[in-house]
Amino acid sequence: MKTDAIGKAPPSVGIGMFERYLSVWVVLCMVAGVVLGQLMPAAFAALGGVELARVNLPVAVLVWLMIVPMLLKIDFAALRGVTKHWRGIGVTLFVNWAVKPFSMALLATVFIGHWFRDWLPAAQLSSYIAGLILLAAAPCTAMVFVWSHLCEGEPHFTLSQVALNDSIMIFAFAPIVGLLLGLSAISVPWATLLLSVLIYIVVPIVVAQFLRRHALRRGRLDRLLRRLQPASLLALLATLVLLFGFQGPRLLAQPIVIALLAVPIIIQVYFNAGLAYVLNRISGETHCVAGPSALIGASNFFELAVATAISLFGLDSGAALATVVGVLVEVPVMLSVVRLVNGTRGWYAGAQ
Repeated sequence: MKTDAIGKAPPSVGIGMFERYLSVWVVLCMVAGVVLGQLMPAAFAALGGVELARVNLPVAVLVWLMIVPMLLKIDFAALRGVTKHWRGIGVTLFVNWAVKPFSMALLATVFIGHWFRDWLPAAQLSSYIAGLILLAAAPCTAMVFVWSHLCEGEPHFTLSQVALNDSIMIFAFAPIVGLLLGLSAISVPWATLLLSVLIYIVVPIVVAQFLRRHALRRGRLDRLLRRLQPASLLALLATLVLLFGFQGPRLLAQPIVIALLAVPIIIQVYFNAGLAYVLNRISGETHCVAGPSALIGASNFFELAVATAISLFGLDSGAALATVVGVLVEVPVMLSVVRLVNGTRGWYAGAQ
């Protein structure tokens, strides 16, 4: 694959077996976590108590193992070429940072705070809303490359957009979350929120870029990614087992909670993907940019959301559960968006 001033394009990757069946693995982890939580409550309580400044250390380690391999794929040199597809960049930034967090806050308030409130535990309503806000407050990093490849997206645009989003996330994530939680009348523990940004965004980015440069100098980046990828996947599954180990009793008592939490997440994905897709068409951007732009605008950085929810509200909180529901619906819903983008290629081209 060619490279240019934007930086090295990410490798073309299709969706692997793990990613394709991510929802299946999540369900299996749910079952395993609930069962283990019932069988070994003392062990889960001990893990939940290993904290520093409200940050659960076992989860922090697992999240690092999840996030760092993903960030290794990001070339921040791509920021030099963000103006090449300026219309697509502008649309994606608008949807990611000016629309998606706020549309999710609105959907969460309407569905969870009002329409579904009679079917949900009253004590957890605000926590569920907080979790949904956290889920939408940061755009996806790793899976975007898969979605972009599946819709034949422009790889340099995808790379530069992800690098730009990651850079913005360092400064914008905490203020947006703090603002929306405050508007939802949810107490904002600012010290913990800022610490979460440091632990789960800043430090992993610094570590990943250091490892990336070191591996590139030695010509071993691909080898390093192959070695770390299994650890990343296992860390995700282990985190889910921990979460559902704590959530087990609540889920067994009210299994409908997961289905109700999924409703605003699914609506949010289709709304933001459609908005980005149509705005790119109106602006005259090409389909190979509009496709990944729509997918970047719809998907979420659920690893960060899960970790931050645990730090802010605890492992057994409704916020943590809400973010995990995002993991559950991510792949099937995003695959349907890919099919819609590919299936409307002719309609899109008709405007150009």
